[in-house]
Amino acid sequence: MNAMLIFSFAICLIIFLSWGFKNLPGEKWQILGAVPSAKQKDGSWRGINFTYYGLFNALSLVLATSVMIIMTGALSVSSLAVVCIFMAVITPSLPAAKWIAWIVEKKNSTFSVGGASFVGMIIAPWCILFTKKCVGFEAPVISVMAALTVSYAFGEGIGRLSCISFGCCYGKPLSECGRFLQNCFKRHHFIFTGKTKKIAYAHGLDGHAVLPIQAVTSSIYCASGILGILLFSNGLFTSAFLETLMITQLWRFISEFFRNDYRGRGKISVYQKLSLAAVLYGLLTAVMFKFSGNYPVNLLIGLKTLWNPAVLLFLQFLGMGIFFYLGKSSVTGSVLSFYIKRNKI
Repeated sequence: MNAMLIFSFAICLIIFLSWGFKNLPGEKWQILGAVPSAKQKDGSWRGINFTYYGLFNALSLVLATSVMIIMTGALSVSSLAVVCIFMAVITPSLPAAKWIAWIVEKKNSTFSVGGASFVGMIIAPWCILFTKKCVGFEAPVISVMAALTVSYAFGEGIGRLSCISFGCCYGKPLSECGRFLQNCFKRHHFIFTGKTKKIAYAHGLDGHAVLPIQAVTSSIYCASGILGILLFSNGLFTSAFLETLMITQLWRFISEFFRNDYRGRGKISVYQKLSLAAVLYGLLTAVMFKFSGNYPVNLLIGLKTLWNPAVLLFLQFLGMGIFFYLGKSSVTGSVLSFYIKRNKI
């Protein structure tokens, strides 16, 4: 049953990611909608844009949280304990995404997933340990850490679709890459369209073939998550934790050499240093909270834990909150006008 659930989930991910890689570089997949905010002298309205960037980030966080609830539910950890852990980790991590980006890039309207994930990794084991003592559950700390890093891998894997839709975190022009990379991505590259995408206004690379680094990252992270669930379902908690942590953070370090967007000064960026620090911290965590016993894992029980009105409402409010927090565009604007369709009266 565990294998069937994991296989079904993997097929759904492949279909969804394939659709995203094919369609999201297009111009129409950046702005989801515009809301009028202030009327101008000519009768038009200034608009506030809401982006697919916010939508896909919301979807990715809801998916990641759902995966974590299922995995911890498979260990008989209550949904209350999971929500407490999740809120304790994400509350400082979300603001850190903006603070660290400002410190590194000196930009007020930029978010750094790398910065948020680093802060989350540092505080996560202690949040889990504190919740375990307060709320009470039997599962070992390293098993919950494994569920957290696996869900993070899926969250950032799906979250890369938001980068494709907004045209950020883009790769180098294919023409500037070596022959090997050019041959590898001759047919499978990205061509972004739309002057409001970041790749256009930051580097003028709209209409050019670029490395699909977001798609590669998304595929690697989601594949890492699938492998992590397989290890987790067989009770190999430390292996699941280290596998997802090391693949996601080491690939973050490597992938930046293939990116063309500004990542701060220096050949080795601050984000790359943070990813290496996260790996070292993770190894220390695995030693501190090592577990060598057997603990039963039943993903079907975890799936039933998810099917709870309170949990579903929490996920809905979480998704809406993230959408309005990350989806309200501060770097694009719009002008709206309204009229009557006389032939419809």
